[in-house]
Amino acid sequence: MSLSASCESVSQKRTVSNLLAGRVLKRLKEEDGQQLQEATIQLLGQQQNLCSLLREVGNPDLCNIFRPQTGEQKESKGNSCAMAGSLLVCELRRQSLQLGVPMAVLAVKMVLERLMEITGTEAEKEEEDRRRGLLTCSQRVQLCVLLESSKQLLSQGVFCPKLLWQEYRKDQRSPKLEVVYNFHLYNILTLKYILESDDGVRMWLVYQLKALCGWTPPEGEEETRQVQLKVLSTVLGVLVENGFERNHEPAAADKRISLLCCSVLDDMLFWLLDTVEKSPVLKTAGTGAELWMQMFDASLCGGSASEDALRCFFTHSLTHTLTYKPRLTVSDAITLQSEWTFAKASRLVTCLFRKLAVIFSVEQLLCHLQQVLETHEVNWKLVLCFLSTVLVYNPCAQPSLRELLSRLLTSAFEGYDLENMITAFLLARQGALEGASIFPSYSEWFKMSFGGGSGYHAASKKSLVFLLKFLSDLVPFEPPQYLKVHILHPPFVPLKHRSLLMEYVSLAKTRLADLKESVEDMGLYEHVSGAGITSVQPQCQAVQDVEKAVALFASTGRISPTVMEASIFRRPYFLTRFLPALLTPRVLPVKPDTRMSFIEVLKKADKIPAAQYSSYVESCQKLRQQDCSAVCLDTNDDPLEILKIQLQEFKQLLVEGNDGEMSAQLSRISHTLSVIFPACPDELIGLSVIKLNTNSPPSPELHVKVVNMILRNFCQCMLDASRANPPNKQSLWASRFVSALLGEPQLLSSLIHRLWDLFHNQGSSLSAAHLLGLAAFVVHLHNTMSHGPLVQLVPPILPEPVPVGEALSSALVCSTHSNMLFCVRLCVAAVCYGMCRGDSLPQQQQQDLILSSLYKKLLYLIPRLLPEARRASIAASSPVSEYQEENLPGLWSSATDTNSTWSKTAWHLWRHPAFSQLGDIPQYQLLFSDWLANELRVQRSEDALSDPERQEYQQWACLELYLPRPEERGGCGGDMRSLCSHLLNAIMDQHLGKQNLAKLDHSVSEKGTCLPDILSRLQELIYEMEVTDLCGSCRSTVDVCDFLFEFVSERCSSTVTSASPSISTELSLQLTLNTWNRVLLALPAVLFIKVKAEGGRRTLECNKLIKHVNHHQRKVCSPAGLLSFHLTAHLLKGVLCASVRCGRAAEEVNKAWSQISLHCPLLLVSTVHWWERLSPVMLSLWHHLSDGEPLPEQLQLLTNCQKWACSLEKGQSLSPVPAASALLLAATLHHTWRGRGCNNQDSSAALNMLRAEGGTQHRQMLVFLLFLCVNDYVLALLYPQNKDHKTRTLCTDLLCVLVDSADWLLIFKSNEQSVYQSMAMVTSDEFIQLMPWAFYSLLLHQSTELQQRAVCCPGFLHTAVRCYISLMQLFLEGHGLRPSPERSDNQPLQILSNAKHFLLRVISQTPPAALSSSQLQSQCADLDPEVAAALSVHQDPHSLSPEMDFL
Repeated sequence: MSLSASCESVSQKRTVSNLLAGRVLKRLKEEDGQQLQEATIQLLGQQQNLCSLLREVGNPDLCNIFRPQTGEQKESKGNSCAMAGSLLVCELRRQSLQLGVPMAVLAVKMVLERLMEITGTEAEKEEEDRRRGLLTCSQRVQLCVLLESSKQLLSQGVFCPKLLWQEYRKDQRSPKLEVVYNFHLYNILTLKYILESDDGVRMWLVYQLKALCGWTPPEGEEETRQVQLKVLSTVLGVLVENGFERNHEPAAADKRISLLCCSVLDDMLFWLLDTVEKSPVLKTAGTGAELWMQMFDASLCGGSASEDALRCFFTHSLTHTLTYKPRLTVSDAITLQSEWTFAKASRLVTCLFRKLAVIFSVEQLLCHLQQVLETHEVNWKLVLCFLSTVLVYNPCAQPSLRELLSRLLTSAFEGYDLENMITAFLLARQGALEGASIFPSYSEWFKMSFGGGSGYHAASKKSLVFLLKFLSDLVPFEPPQYLKVHILHPPFVPLKHRSLLMEYVSLAKTRLADLKESVEDMGLYEHVSGAGITSVQPQCQAVQDVEKAVALFASTGRISPTVMEASIFRRPYFLTRFLPALLTPRVLPVKPDTRMSFIEVLKKADKIPAAQYSSYVESCQKLRQQDCSAVCLDTNDDPLEILKIQLQEFKQLLVEGNDGEMSAQLSRISHTLSVIFPACPDELIGLSVIKLNTNSPPSPELHVKVVNMILRNFCQCMLDASRANPPNKQSLWASRFVSALLGEPQLLSSLIHRLWDLFHNQGSSLSAAHLLGLAAFVVHLHNTMSHGPLVQLVPPILPEPVPVGEALSSALVCSTHSNMLFCVRLCVAAVCYGMCRGDSLPQQQQQDLILSSLYKKLLYLIPRLLPEARRASIAASSPVSEYQEENLPGLWSSATDTNSTWSKTAWHLWRHPAFSQLGDIPQYQLLFSDWLANELRVQRSEDALSDPERQEYQQWACLELYLPRPEERGGCGGDMRSLCSHLLNAIMDQHLGKQNLAKLDHSVSEKGTCLPDILSRLQELIYEMEVTDLCGSCRSTVDVCDFLFEFVSERCSSTVTSASPSISTELSLQLTLNTWNRVLLALPAVLFIKVKAEGGRRTLECNKLIKHVNHHQRKVCSPAGLLSFHLTAHLLKGVLCASVRCGRAAEEVNKAWSQISLHCPLLLVSTVHWWERLSPVMLSLWHHLSDGEPLPEQLQLLTNCQKWACSLEKGQSLSPVPAASALLLAATLHHTWRGRGCNNQDSSAALNMLRAEGGTQHRQMLVFLLFLCVNDYVLALLYPQNKDHKTRTLCTDLLCVLVDSADWLLIFKSNEQSVYQSMAMVTSDEFIQLMPWAFYSLLLHQSTELQQRAVCCPGFLHTAVRCYISLMQLFLEGHGLRPSPERSDNQPLQILSNAKHFLLRVISQTPPAALSSSQLQSQCADLDPEVAAALSVHQDPHSLSPEMDFL
């Protein structure tokens, strides 16, 4: 009967059940039942076809056969089935008696006929049905009804299942698997019985399993799909149960069935592996093999099998997989290993390994792997893929693998076992191939195992020979990477056995040469790892060498010796590899960077050919014009699309919570990124610093797209994960995601650059979702790179490389209102995430997740933006407020709630105890100096606070927050002096660090910072200290004046750290003092003059001021020997203002000025110079302070001296010389003659009048005047552009007057005790050093007559020799004057040569008694033997001997 006919008959006829069901509700009487039974028997007698009767006993509902039924429906159905079964049995019994055939035979015949009617025979099937693997829905319903009836017959003992199977197998060469499954399901014929009784079961069962796996149900037949899975899982479960159930004493039949089940399972496993092997290119094999592999699941096949049986089955399958077709040799594995990584393996294989390994621990898996390796021939490709799968899916597997490698190496060296040795090397390399986040690089493992004296091979010479022999045997098969590792990081070898190692090195280098991997291409600073087997391209190695050479040049300022040696001894590599890598065309920055400077230095050293350099410059210019970049990838697929799909799949896996698949997907993502970011395999090894160019042009477009895609996907994943669980309840997906990105240096650099750009330039454009995701990303990036490379900002905004978290934090500039809002939102999100993620972790791990730099920004911003936070200042020991604070997950919920504001979240975070407790840890404390630095970066015009609000906030921070805070917590410990010191340091650092500030934010320097506000706070505090006499613990001994001068003295001392300061330290000192002078002028002048009480009387004490001017201000005067007008006026103003605090103001001013005139000549000279401008100001101030009293005598003396000098200049008769010091008179004359442009005749006439007057005072005055003129002359020598012929003429006139006296020589002996010693305190030390130069420069330009007069002066030769020695030392130390084309007569070399000739002539003309110092002679012997010899002969002419003993 055909399928259509059967369905038609069922639909058109009313069945017995229907007929009976219509009357089931009527309660039958006993006599009615008997009548009905008789009627039924009569009816059956007329219907002789048992098959038709069997078909009529039930009315299956085609749509509801598997649908659950109610209790009444089940009861009704049960009654109907029981009655139908009774009818069948009665008819079977009647026909059995009639035909003389056993009832069981008739029942089997009846069921088999109906079964064949439902399923049909192979000959009757149409082509479409033959391709169908399972029954149709209609067939399945009818089969279920048939089996239910058979079950009724079996329960009444009239049915023989074994006979049914025998008859069924006669007609079916290959039974339908669904029919067999239903026999088992309805407990008519179990699969175990079929396996035991059917001799051909192995053949048809394997065939049917493969066919069913390879068949795909039509679309829309979900029920059929479920049946397919149930059939396969049930069969697999029975096979596992009977094949691997352990019996202590199994019977022979049990052994046979066990072997049969194992054989069937092995056939299916090999079929799966064959399918993978035939399609190696595909990531997944056919759907049939994949469907069978899905059955390897403890939940699917474990229903009938015990846990022990399942373990045995998985172990058995794993063993057979690892030993499947062991055709590959060890040499093949060594060569092809790089192609067998997890990312390149078939996904079907990795999924199979994962399912087989799911119920075992990592230790069990690796132990079993070791056992298989020791006892079987293995398929190395599958073995290594299995190891990669275990490592990728189990991030904690690294220690177990290390232990396994240790056991293998220990065993290898104990028994000199090559098998264990090669196994260890292959496993270690395989782990290294999966990346640094999975297992250490090969170079690290090799160095750790064999690089030290405690290595496995270091026990004996035999062990060493064993290792080197093993490495030598590998050489013909080794990829070049590993050879380079062995050469550059050789095993530890005692010195006496060095020759053994050199033999291997020679062999390895020969092999590298055969592979065209020349030793020359190994680079200058090579760092090699086995992170990839692909050969390191010479160009890549050269790029590494260039980066290292440039880095060394940046730190030392010189060309590395290695580069210099390479330019000579490794010239082919230098010219063909190093220089092309160095001279790679690029868009050159406007300001030369380190690389450009390095190229220029090489060019000047003639290390770069001119043609090559010209070509480089032209190419760079073309690039600047084009201003475009491109990245080419050698791949057939679009890697960007592949990455996009992989990231989407990862997001879906995250939603599903599949940790193992997420790890596998991350490995695939990492592989795709390695294609997009092609780099040298060894690039990351040895990389200690990543350069972050804050002003660099954007990365290539492809790189930017990839980074944006990664960050966007991470943000989406973070939002999805946060909707389901708070961070502390999430898996480790985020940290693994970030770790997968760290294997590509280019990607890591692009990520950091992109994050910097987002934070620094595009913060206001980021949405809340982006902000939360990026905050979490930065947390994990910082945590993952905590022991990784540091980041160096270029330009160097920060003085040294810092961790990545701190580098990115520096991008958050809190200078404007908008910047502050973005910064506080990002920091709140990052800190909330870190605190919640680290909840329940140890303290150190918690701190790794909370960036201290972001935490400190919150400590700065929250009180600034939320005034209520100032009233609830953070303190770890403070009690929790009266209401319960939110827990950490609640805090994160507040951060992610779209209805919540940042201020609400920040307020909750600020009050949270966990946030407060971090303040006890030093690294999380915001020091007062840090607070000041942040405050000084704020732009006043764009601040979130108004001027009054900012004043209120700053006063709160200074006086309420940091003044009482203990010093160990970053405060001032209640010491107002310490508070002022911090303010002064911050103000000065603001000026000194203004360049770095401008590099970070140009608008800060353009629009102005809060420096005026902080300066106002300083003035308030200094005034309070002065008025209240409050200086903390030092109140009784140190006043404000002492405090201020001690502060600047310490600053200057910290700037000059050596006895012989360099030019850089001198410039730093000059900048420091110039900055200090700005602060000094902003503070009240009276603070710098100390008023002390002695004997009930107040007096002025200027010692601190004098010391400050002599030791510090003198060194930075410009021009030398002259304080600025403003500084001079401020100091004089201080003297006058302080004097009124004394009883006799005028008297104290006179005393103070007398002291200054005697001990502070620079202030005296400067006051004289500026007196014409100063006198009206000082007179007005004094009249205001003293109620109109005349100026003190000492100040009035300045005016008198000025009038006297003017009269002398006009040639008038000598008026009485004021009773002033010689220096004051000389300074007045010097200023008058130079300031008023006095001509030579007037000055000569005045000098003649002074000479005629004579006297010691006049001579001293003229010597001081000569010194001041010589100082001007030195200035003219230093700066030739300032032509001043009058200075030399004036010096000549003064020499003519003073040449006969020895006093004029004393100005060139500043270190000798004399009345003129104070002259050294007028000018700078540099000018004092150049006095010997001025000495010879002046004398050599004088007339012969004047020179002869000078030579006759007492002590001239001694002075000339000392000046010549000092002149030679200046040349040797490099302090000589620069040659000037404008003054050919004053060229340094010419002056030195002429000075030598002049000195030799003077020595020959001077009597021997004129020079008696042997010390000068010994100094000359070291510097100029010729002059020393002349001095020796001059002192002792008889020492010459005609016999010269040169020995």
